[in-house]
Amino acid sequence: MEQTKIVTKSKPTGFYENFDRKVGKDKKTTHYCPGCSHGIVQKLVAEAMVDLGIQDRTIFISPVGCSVFSYYYLDAGNIQAPHGRAPAVATGAARARPDSIVISYQGDGDLAAIGTSEILHAANRGENMTVIFVNNAIYGMTGGQMAPTTLVSQKTLTSPAGRLVENDGFPIRMAEIISSLGAPTYVERTACTDSKNIMRTRKAIRKGLQLQIDKKGFSFIEILSACPTNWKMTPKDSVQWIKENLEPYFKLGVLKDISDTREARSRSQPIFDPATVFGVLGLKKEEKQAVRTSKFAGERRLKIAGFGGQGALTAGALIAEAGMNEGLHTSWIPSYGPEMRGGTANCSVIISDKRVGTPIVTTSDVLIAMNGPSLDAFENDVVKNGLIIVNSSMISRKVARTDVRVVYVPLTEIASELGLKAMANSVAVGVFLQHEKILERKTVCDVLTTSLKKQSALELNFKAIDAGMTFKEGQKKGITQ
Repeated sequence: MEQTKIVTKSKPTGFYENFDRKVGKDKKTTHYCPGCSHGIVQKLVAEAMVDLGIQDRTIFISPVGCSVFSYYYLDAGNIQAPHGRAPAVATGAARARPDSIVISYQGDGDLAAIGTSEILHAANRGENMTVIFVNNAIYGMTGGQMAPTTLVSQKTLTSPAGRLVENDGFPIRMAEIISSLGAPTYVERTACTDSKNIMRTRKAIRKGLQLQIDKKGFSFIEILSACPTNWKMTPKDSVQWIKENLEPYFKLGVLKDISDTREARSRSQPIFDPATVFGVLGLKKEEKQAVRTSKFAGERRLKIAGFGGQGALTAGALIAEAGMNEGLHTSWIPSYGPEMRGGTANCSVIISDKRVGTPIVTTSDVLIAMNGPSLDAFENDVVKNGLIIVNSSMISRKVARTDVRVVYVPLTEIASELGLKAMANSVAVGVFLQHEKILERKTVCDVLTTSLKKQSALELNFKAIDAGMTFKEGQKKGITQ
């Protein structure tokens, strides 16, 4: 009796088994609409990563667009980039990690509109990366607006009468533009309309990745794709619409392939004499790496926030540099509005005895709130048993939480008593030093000595730090006599 062969289907191992990062209860399916080509393309990428043995060194870069949640699905390195900036981020990844395989995955609104400059210059430099360009002739994620690739007479949310050449110009053929540059190695346009074209897309993706493995430079693969939701069609009708409308204008095929004659290359890095570098930077001598003197073990994540002009960013930089000078790993990243004074400003600071993976602080161990809006914004982000330093000179309310440590200090009042209101941030640093006991006062003061622009205020800032370190709650005066 002939045995029946059982064939089971499963996700490629380049996908996560369960999409645990995905929001909601459904952890088995993607968020893409029925008939959308993104799922097909990403499956081809997932299979290629495994078959080519590059999964562990692949970095998948997705900017704003329908692909923005690709990190839910692909079991590889993932970086989310700002709108249109994926080629710039990919350039940084490829140069910092030359043995990595970098995929810049972009839609037509992202790559051909806001990201035009980024993609052209990355291609013109011949960066060792593979760009996968998903072209569905519309802005998909934001509701179906006209894109640079929208066809003439095609109706969209922002072109209800159809695209007009005299008003909007012609659809941009990105593959043709890229292929006209000297540096790109391989440029092809495919589609995801039927099994034959899907297999061509599969082959193109694998070729682009193999060329990157071989260090042969820049590959660009444009894929004509369906967007049934925004086209207001069924998936079946969408496939037919691609064949009848997109393919005649965006012709399929290889537009450039010089892979047989292109030699593998490693990007050489310019070597500068240290004396030249320090001369350009205006430094007198080469700084030596700090020797570990701190006894601190662990990690502290700080958020320091206030109005622009209160010195929140400066206080964070002071703490970060002091930690670095004690041999700890530190990071500092600012966030502020366009106003020079009066706008919002905050910074994230991390101090650790291990390397810092990311400078972003979403939950903080310490919050220094210089004003009311800052306390309102970040109070709930402090971890349980964390510390909140409240500038009671400007914040009248009490901290609502009962599971954190709170110190109410009239930072602005103390600074004013010392003779310089702008030193409230130095008082705050002193309070932090006293309550967390991570850094030495001398280290902080040494940083001030070399970085403070107004050297005439140096001694006053030292006194401000001391006032913060010696402050006891309940004092009527901020300065300990």
